[in-house]
Parts: sequence; C-alpha cells; structure tokens
Amino acid sequence: MASDSPAKALLVAITDGAPAAVYTVNRLKPELLCFFGPESAKGLVESSVQPRIDTMPRKWDWIVAPDATRFMACYQAVARALPDMMRTWEVQPGELAVDLTGATPAMAAALSLASLPFASRIVMIGQAGAGSDDEAITIDGQAQVWLQGNPWDEAAAQARQEACEQFNRGSFAAAAVLFRQIEARVSGGQKPMYRAFADLAEGYGLWERFQYRQAWDKLKNAHKALEMASVWGGPSGLKTVLMGVKQNAGFLEKLVLDPNEVKEPLALDLLAHARRRADVEHDYEAAMITLVRSLEAFAQYQLFKQYKIKTWDLQPEQLPEALRETCRTCFLSDLDGKYKLPLHDQFRALAGFGSQMGQAYLAQWPKMKPLLDAANQAVLGHGFESIKPERFNQLCEIVVKLTGVSDVSLPRFPVLNL
Repeated sequence: MASDSPAKALLVAITDGAPAAVYTVNRLKPELLCFFGPESAKGLVESSVQPRIDTMPRKWDWIVAPDATRFMACYQAVARALPDMMRTWEVQPGELAVDLTGATPAMAAALSLASLPFASRIVMIGQAGAGSDDEAITIDGQAQVWLQGNPWDEAAAQARQEACEQFNRGSFAAAAVLFRQIEARVSGGQKPMYRAFADLAEGYGLWERFQYRQAWDKLKNAHKALEMASVWGGPSGLKTVLMGVKQNAGFLEKLVLDPNEVKEPLALDLLAHARRRADVEHDYEAAMITLVRSLEAFAQYQLFKQYKIKTWDLQPEQLPEALRETCRTCFLSDLDGKYKLPLHDQFRALAGFGSQMGQAYLAQWPKMKPLLDAANQAVLGHGFESIKPERFNQLCEIVVKLTGVSDVSLPRFPVLNL
C-alpha cells in the first residue's frame, strides 16, 4: 500500500502531541476518524487538531482510555468499542489504519492487539536518525521520519494454517472465507496468492456439490495464479499442492467435456466422494447413500457403453430374454411411461450378457444383500437405523472388488500443508 494512499478509516492514539496527529490525518485523508486517548486529551483535539485538519472526515468519534498507563484498561476500552464502531461505519477488514505516534506503551500494545482484525496499516512518526532509509518528513520545523507497515504480512502465515486446517477437514466454505479475509488484510503483493487460495477452496466446495463445470473453472484459474505465485517463492509445500490441483483439474476436464450421456468419470468421482464422506467427515449415512449410487453408476456405464442401454429409458427387447417379461410387468413407470431398470436388475442384465462384473455381482450377492438392506433401512434410505461404519467399509470393499477400480483412478483432493 502506498504511503500516501487515503485510508477509509483512521484510528489515532493521542496523549499530548497535536502536530503529529494533524500531519497523519492530513496525509491519510480518512473518511472516518477516531481518536483514542485519555479524557484529558479531548480538549487538545478540539483546540489544536480539529481546526488544522484540511478535509474534515465524514464521521469521527472518540474512545476514552481510562488509564493510559495500564494495558488491560486500554485493551478493554478498545476491544469493546472498536468492533461495533467498525460495523456501524461499514469498515471491512483491512480498511483501517492505526497511528501509534501519540500512544503510551500500554495504549500501543492495546491498539495493536485489538485492531488486528481490521487494520492493514500501522503508522508512526519518529525521530530522524543518521543514515536512516525511512522517509524523512518535517513537522513544525522539526526533522522526523514516517514509518509504516502491515502486521498482516507476518500474521497471515498463522491465519493461513487455520484456513488450511478447515480445507483439510472438508470445510471448504469456511476455508474460502478465511482466505478472503487474509486477502483483504495483506499488502498488495500477497493479495493474488490468497485470492487464488480462496478460489481453490471454493472450487473444491463446488466439486463436493457436484457442480463440475464451475469447479473446473475455479480450479483452472486458481492453479494458474498459484503457479505464478510459486515463481516468486510462495509458502513451502505449494508445488506439491499444485501437482494435485493439476491432476484434479484434468479429471474434471475429462468429466465435463465427455459428450456421452453416461460417463465413467462420474462413477469414479462418486466412489471417491463416498470415501471422503466416511474418512474425512465420518458421515456414514451420506457415505453409504453415495456408495450405492456409485455402484449403480458403474453398472449404468457398462450397460450404456457395451449395449447402448439407458437404465432410465429402455425397451424390454434390449435386455437378455430372461428379464424381458419382468421388465414389461414390473419396470414401467406410472410417472412418465418409461421402463426403468433398478440397481439389482442392472447387474442381472449385465450377468445375462456375460459381463464379468455382472457375474461377480451375483456371486457376491449373499454378502451384499444385508449391506444393501442396511443402506435401504438407513435414516437417509427408507428406515430409521443409523449406518454403522463397518457396514460402509464392508460394502466399499466389495464395490472396489466388483468394479476393479484402483486407487490411482480415483480423484484425490490435495492436503494443504502450507
């Protein structure tokens, strides 16, 4: 942030030095201005600061320090008043500048801590020193230096860890919010990287909701921006993350651009999704429902690929002869007048065609039946019994065995260790 860029809001600590406060206000030209100091400093502000302000702020206020020498008293005053003031003034994170020039040590510590969620610029006017590279200024004929910095350029690393933990727990929306907050607070050079991290989290959140095209777009853009950030360094572990994101974007590209009505990558994604629900979130109800859906998707893909059968709209004559009469009498939908093939009969049809996967399904049927019954009687199925983790794990093992899917075929979300 340029040293002379206007501040939306400015919080000035003041005890007895009016000229420095006047200089800061006139230089930063805030729309909103607040002073923080002891009650005794109010008269100084009214007599020696306000009359010398070139452009009066749109709003201004005051936070009284009960005891300028005690940290806790100062901190309580600021911490209680500042959030409500920022909310009322509609100041977003990163839009506050804080001037510590007139602060006592207790006031400076309190302001630095309490303003951290809102401030992206800390300024101070100090004494000029020989050989200093700081910006030299003159106030009332006295040589001074203008000092400023952004504490979030360092604090961002710790906040980034929290965002990464949310991401790794599958809380992608929460991670995106944290990354956006960091983006708003850090200095300009770091903003594109945190914007990309937020886009990345949003992209995986869209993926979890099966919004594949939007997720692909987000991941592509995030990968490009993070790749640029890695050229200039970036946090450790970024290159490993980029490899995973690139693979995921490639998987989504195949899924999105596949012109077929029935897509194998969808079945693979459903199986990976079910595993994440179980392994990351321990949500075995959702995991079981998704696992059964993935099993059906594998069967639908084989039927469509080899026999051009759409399980949601078929003709009895397309099926093996042993299933045709059952299809005519049992599978006609009253809603749209189309024949629809249920999951179990999809595999019976595959077995009738001589498919290895269909025959393996029938061979495993004694083991699968109680597991599918458990899914059917689950709370998210049609019953009232919660799914036990071992039921999910048993069915998942059978599905992997039936389909012949290897782990390398499944999309794997990256782990953010940055």
